[in-house]
Amino acid sequence: MTSHTHDERAEAPSFELYDLRVEVVAPEGAKLYCGAQVGDSFELHGEMLHLPPGQAFSIYSLAALLPLLPAKQRATAPHDWMSTDAEVACPDPNCPSRFRITRLGKRRFRHADTTAVKLIEKDFE
Repeated sequence: MTSHTHDERAEAPSFELYDLRVEVVAPEGAKLYCGAQVGDSFELHGEMLHLPPGQAFSIYSLAALLPLLPAKQRATAPHDWMSTDAEVACPDPNCPSRFRITRLGKRRFRHADTTAVKLIEKDFE
């Protein structure tokens, strides 16, 4: 493990991502067909998905969400639909549930900690 001073870490090439919370929402009394219960949730911290202990999540629901999550993690323009739209429909057309994506705090990642690809100065011109 490499040791870095505070100044070295602060100046290292880095980027920020939002942590996300995805929560199941549905109309009161609705019958859900995706195996979820209202209030089920998971959080995404960087690339790591965290489920609460003992809770499951449908792979089909997850498949519907996965393409959107990296975009929701990144800063977007205030009028971009990715900034304003927060709910994704269940992929089962008969299930009234939705998945509400909430941006939590930002987390900073060092480039060198996330990839083996070296930065080249010409990439920034």
